Amino acid sequence: MLADEESLPQFPYHPDPVGTGSIVAAEVVCVCCRRRRPFAYVGPVYAVEKLARALCPWCIADGQAAAMFDAQFTDASWRVPDDVPADVTEVVLRRTPGFVGWQQEQWLHHCRDAAEFHGSVGADELADFPDALEHLRLELAGVGWSADEKDWYLQALSKDGPVTAYLFRCRHCGSHLAYSDST
Repeated sequence: MLADEESLPQFPYHPDPVGTGSIVAAEVVCVCCRRRRPFAYVGPVYAVEKLARALCPWCIADGQAAAMFDAQFTDASWRVPDDVPADVTEVVLRRTPGFVGWQQEQWLHHCRDAAEFHGSVGADELADFPDALEHLRLELAGVGWSADEKDWYLQALSKDGPVTAYLFRCRHCGSHLAYSDST
């Protein structure tokens, strides 16, 4: 059990970064705070310095890592709807653990806010989230595939495979959203 001061910080837009694999139980001496910590961040870091496995979650949560290294932990700003406040985007970019995808990660939004990231999912997991599956069907609407091709693609989704979906949940209405990606 961790001491109270070592309890993982809460991330409103990434509620279980250990479960999604963005943070791992591995001792690290953080390059930001210089403290020995029991967890290391292993997700993407967009910064001028190489920071892979060198940051602790606490320095991400409080913004120290972003400030010290001009770091961002996701490339979420390129598809942010106009009705999402800039401070929300700032929290997602600079104070929220990112995640690793096959191509360019996307952070989804709903109800004028960023959504919570809940991890990689495949067809089996998506069966429990029909609203996310419908979101994927809408994503595929402009692809030009037949209904059979879309169904095949959605059934081919694998949590750990070359065709994956990423699950999000709206913090306000509870709707599940997803997008898909492949190698």
